[in-house]
Amino acid sequence: MSENIVEINDVSMLFNLSREKVDNIKEYFVRYLKGKLRFEEFWALNNVSFNIKKGESMGIVGLNGSGKSTLLKIIAGVLKPTTGQVSVYGSVAPLIELGAGFDIELTAKENIFLNGAILGYSRAEMKEKFEEILDFAELQEFVDVPIKNFSSGMVARLGFSIATTSKPDILIADEILGVGDYKFKKKCEKRMEEVIENGATVILVSHSIDEVKDICTQVAWLSKGQLIKVGPAEAVCDEYMASME
Repeated sequence: MSENIVEINDVSMLFNLSREKVDNIKEYFVRYLKGKLRFEEFWALNNVSFNIKKGESMGIVGLNGSGKSTLLKIIAGVLKPTTGQVSVYGSVAPLIELGAGFDIELTAKENIFLNGAILGYSRAEMKEKFEEILDFAELQEFVDVPIKNFSSGMVARLGFSIATTSKPDILIADEILGVGDYKFKKKCEKRMEEVIENGATVILVSHSIDEVKDICTQVAWLSKGQLIKVGPAEAVCDEYMASME
């Protein structure tokens, strides 16, 4: 059995970007059906290949537009690559977009059970975890409030608490630690360390290089959709920062 939990083989991702301003959906489809829309090809990823080992904490760094979030969505199964293949061996808890998997009209309580079901957990299992999730997120007073009334920080806390309480094989986090106050950020970092100590694999995207160095053992550096380097976190992060000076 392979020691890799994620295998990324020659992955490329093409997006067709519309070059015209269209004011509404109806106009968009009329122009599309008549072949009057002009698109520009954009390769978000280009022949990216590397593996992530079981129990490893992998950071992904790069400037905006380098393909980091696109790669995470492909690993999570949200997007299918244009070419290439990603093989994932284990359960995945993705924290990719703020509030993804939540229904904003439902309360925090209802969303805990909804999100748990999406992650593959039974109602009985989520009942056991319910108080722990609320306590960690510090949302006991808002349990019956629809999350459309939550701040972005409250939504992030709830999503992070659900994902990390469920003890997935792979935890994917995209800039999630950048939301919330300093105290909660430190609380999240400690929880991430516990997740790693329990044998889970963490894939982290963050613009905070200090955060990546603290949490990750390995780092993949992307630039304009190309994989520049994969290696020990300290060395790759230092080289990445030096490239911007």
